[in-house]
Amino acid sequence: MTFDPNTASPKDSGIFGLPHTPDEAAVVLIPVPWDATTSYGSGAADGPRAIMDASKQVDLFDAETGKPFEGGIAMLAESEDIRAWNEEARVAAAEIIEAGGAVEGDAEFVANLAKVNTMSARINDIVYLETKRLMGLSKIVGLVGGDHSTPFGCIRAHAEAHPGLGILHVDAHADLRRAYEGFEDSHASIMDNVLRRVPGVAKIVQVGVRDFCEEELERIKSSEGRVHTLFDVHIARARMQGRVLDVFAAALGSLPRDVYVSFDIDGLDPSLCPHTGTPVAGGLSLHEASALCGMVAQSGRRIVGFDLNEVAPGSDDEWDGNVGARVLYKLIGWTLISRGIGAVPALPGA
Repeated sequence: MTFDPNTASPKDSGIFGLPHTPDEAAVVLIPVPWDATTSYGSGAADGPRAIMDASKQVDLFDAETGKPFEGGIAMLAESEDIRAWNEEARVAAAEIIEAGGAVEGDAEFVANLAKVNTMSARINDIVYLETKRLMGLSKIVGLVGGDHSTPFGCIRAHAEAHPGLGILHVDAHADLRRAYEGFEDSHASIMDNVLRRVPGVAKIVQVGVRDFCEEELERIKSSEGRVHTLFDVHIARARMQGRVLDVFAAALGSLPRDVYVSFDIDGLDPSLCPHTGTPVAGGLSLHEASALCGMVAQSGRRIVGFDLNEVAPGSDDEWDGNVGARVLYKLIGWTLISRGIGAVPALPGA
């Protein structure tokens, strides 16, 4: 059967309504339904399903990135084991989160904390091995979370394959807390874990950060340039002056040639992701986020991999999944363009 990108998505089609199998696709997505350590709102474990469902409504011609679908895009089947482990881990983590991580002197809390940390490490290992397997097949690998702890193994695998890797980290939060609430692989600790445990990452450029503690600020200051943060307040001021692209360019200038994009959906204005676990007023517009990734792709740098996380669907609408699917398609499109696959289209009236 001939695939027509201009028609409605066929029944039982894959991500974005596409017919590609993982063997055929240039881009393969790993869904990770895990949000065990989410400390405020839950639901990110349902992000991959929500994005898959909403993706069928995304038109396949993109005004900025052209025809990303032509390279072939496929999402692996969601692991029922990981989903089951997530339910088990959330039960173990719930009272610890409610207590703010104060487990000392409570044997049950201590045991549950150890259990969650062990299960989180297992998820990291699974993601790492699956990413390495797919990279060994010459696939471009993207991860779809889940909370922001989920891409650790994916980042680790990419950093091993590309020593000196840079990370573009889009987020409302710095994620530099040390074992937040006792959880060694907390969603709030992902970049701390990368700094300490992934020496192949040479640079982290953070964009959109607007909710952070003083300890995290000190981590940034003491990183000796390994972390550069473009705070949301600086973006907001530049926006008022019409200089947003200038401050983006300055921040991205220190990234090395090979770049991994870690995109937390709460880096966007929360009107675009109202059900994400820790929404914060402020943030990027969809166009600003796409321009940011486009600037990486068009600077001569290569986006080697990416993740999208913290998409949490609402109980009464699919808006979060809808926006998440569109962000994902932009990420894929700019990744492919950065690797010489596809091109920015010429639109009439531009």
